[in-house]
Amino acid sequence: MKVELPNGFYRVSIKALILDETGQKFAVVLEDNGWWELPGGGLDWGETPQECLSREIQEEMGLTVTAVDALPSYYLIGKNMKDNWTLNLVFRIRVKTLDFVPSEECQELKFVSPQEALNMHSFRTVTELAEMFNATKHTM
Repeated sequence: MKVELPNGFYRVSIKALILDETGQKFAVVLEDNGWWELPGGGLDWGETPQECLSREIQEEMGLTVTAVDALPSYYLIGKNMKDNWTLNLVFRIRVKTLDFVPSEECQELKFVSPQEALNMHSFRTVTELAEMFNATKHTM
C-alpha cells in the first residue's frame, strides 16, 4: 500500500555501515523478499540515529552495537519501491561480534566490495553506497 506523504516529507531510514577487517568491504543483508539491503531501518519518532541502529541491528540481526559514529558517513536520497521519497543516513557502526542470527527480515549477512555490490539484486541504497564508497574515508 502506498502511503501518501505531503510534498517536502521523506521517510527517514538509518542504515549501518559495518566494515570488514580490511575496511574495503561493507555488510549487506538478504531480506525475506530476496533483495540485498544495508542493515538498519526506519527512524522512530523521537529516536536518535544511534538509538535506531542499536534497536534495529539487535532486532533484525541479533548483534550488539558497541559504537555508532556521531555523524553519518553518507546520505542517500531517492524513491523506494513504493514510490515514496526516502532519506537514508548511513552511519559507520561497530558491533560486539559478527555472530549473526538470521531472522525473517535478515536471512543472510555478507561483506561485499563496491564492485560486487553493483552486480547484486539489491535495493538502490546498496548500489548508491557502492558508487559513493571511499574506503580511505574510514580509517580503522
